[in-house]
Amino acid sequence: MEEPRSYAGREAGESPRRRTSGASPRRRPASGERRSGQSAASGGSSPRRSGSGRRRRRGGMAAAGAALYVVIVIGVSVLLAAVGWICAGDVLALNKPELSAEVVLPQEFFTQREETVKGENGKPDTTRTVYEADIGKVANCLKEAGFIEYKPVFKLFCTMTKAKTKMAPGTYQLNTDMDYRALISALGAKSGSKAEISVTIPEGYSVEQIFTLLEEKGVATVADLNDMAANHDYKFEFLEGIPLGDPKRLEGYLFPDTYRFYINENPLYAINKMLVNFSKMVSKEQRDALKEEGKSLHDIITIASLIEKETDGTDQAMISSVIYNRLNHPNSGTNGYLQIDATLVYINGGNQPTEADKAIDSPYNTYLYPGLPAGPISNPGSEAIWAAMNPKASDYYYYALGTDGLHHYSRTYNEHQAFLNSLPKE
Repeated sequence: MEEPRSYAGREAGESPRRRTSGASPRRRPASGERRSGQSAASGGSSPRRSGSGRRRRRGGMAAAGAALYVVIVIGVSVLLAAVGWICAGDVLALNKPELSAEVVLPQEFFTQREETVKGENGKPDTTRTVYEADIGKVANCLKEAGFIEYKPVFKLFCTMTKAKTKMAPGTYQLNTDMDYRALISALGAKSGSKAEISVTIPEGYSVEQIFTLLEEKGVATVADLNDMAANHDYKFEFLEGIPLGDPKRLEGYLFPDTYRFYINENPLYAINKMLVNFSKMVSKEQRDALKEEGKSLHDIITIASLIEKETDGTDQAMISSVIYNRLNHPNSGTNGYLQIDATLVYINGGNQPTEADKAIDSPYNTYLYPGLPAGPISNPGSEAIWAAMNPKASDYYYYALGTDGLHHYSRTYNEHQAFLNSLPKE
């Protein structure tokens, strides 16, 4: 029989578990105690302190990145501000060297279109020509002339201000005091900066002679003027019924006078200026009076053009009487033929007329066809037009220029021949 186990020394409540010899009782480490296996050499540092160091390194790198970003932003801002200031200087014409020069914007820099303008107060609708500039070509021109520095900036400004329809062909006097807005305004059709020239068109010049003169003066080319004269439908009552297609359709209506034209003028405007002048000089009242009398304005201007080319400057009314006598009395011996040498000059290219020219088959040949020529042969002045409207009363049918530089008039063919025979032989 086993001896009873002694429980002496066991505290109350202690578990009756058997303890192994030499083993110490197990217990949880108290708070702050190191677990077994932790090295004393670690100095007691914990993993949490190691993570805190890494955060400090990452924080330093982030601060450096933020500083670099700020430097970049400031640098870009300064650069943009500098570029903006430079561009603004060009736009506003700041600190530019003093310069004044002519700039030419030719027709080929523009496209054009016709648009209808609504009439007001019962007036009929009219058309007007609208020009649209090639801004790139204009910018190149201004850059080469030294009036702008930055073509892209100028083109952007033109786009924002819709400047392409504010410019017109022509020659302009510009200077470097003009900013972009002033440059665009100065390049317009109504600009006070357009270079002008005074041109005097002599009385009796033909359309061909007028256009040649305008080209010589730099107003417009003969080709452009011919095209505009032949094909543009000018809205003047006195041109109604005259068909398009020939520059001579305006013969007689380009009133001779002294004009101020722009250099490189729009040919439409140059021609229109002369037609407007004709409309003033031959007033609507005069035109209405001719209608009431059953007379044709076109016939009057045709007669005036003959007078202008035949007169010595003092006898327009007498030349007019001879023309009317032949027209109104075709059985007088002249058979209605005017036989005016100036019509031969008109069809032979401006040369001295010959006997051979009298056989040229042309509706302007008054030796070959009776009555008036096909139309005016020159652009008459006001005195010749007045004489055509108010011929002097006479019974003369012939005239010839004497050695004294004056016309001598005859009633019959025999009188006329006698005078011719009295002249010195060449």
